[in-house]
Amino acid sequence: MDKKKKTTQQFTIIKDDSTDGHGGYGIGSISLENMSSIIVDPNENKAYVDMDAMHARSEIERRVKYFNDRSEVPDGLLYWIVWVTVERGEDGPYYAGVTASELRVDKPNKRAYKSLPEHVIHMEKSLKHKVIVDHMDEKSRRLLCDFLKDFDENMWEFSSDELKTALEF
Repeated sequence: MDKKKKTTQQFTIIKDDSTDGHGGYGIGSISLENMSSIIVDPNENKAYVDMDAMHARSEIERRVKYFNDRSEVPDGLLYWIVWVTVERGEDGPYYAGVTASELRVDKPNKRAYKSLPEHVIHMEKSLKHKVIVDHMDEKSRRLLCDFLKDFDENMWEFSSDELKTALEF
């Protein structure tokens, strides 16, 4: 019997605050509980939530050897891991921080490129409600824009003008 894996997509909307005054373990630590990761795949014209990317375990990141130099992966396909931080405002939840990190993957040759420091910096910037998508190609920005709008139109509407301007054409 072949069962298909049911796919559910959701964003983490409300975070737990580890600094709520209890003074215990975790004070001052960064919480990733209100961050989600989206894979933008311009090769297949799609974008989707993949929480495994938070720990470098998304399907596209598995079973490849990573190189720090893009030229080591000349046949790599372009992907983007987009770090999306969601906050709750007066009107409801909204996309607060959106940053994109490049990934090049050559599955047949089991090789990939990514800059780990860039990924970490972009995750941090997303948590700080920054928008960093200007380095993405136009097709990928359109896919991301359409995904965010389609995922939750209200969250898109409550988001900053900066985000809308960065993604809309």
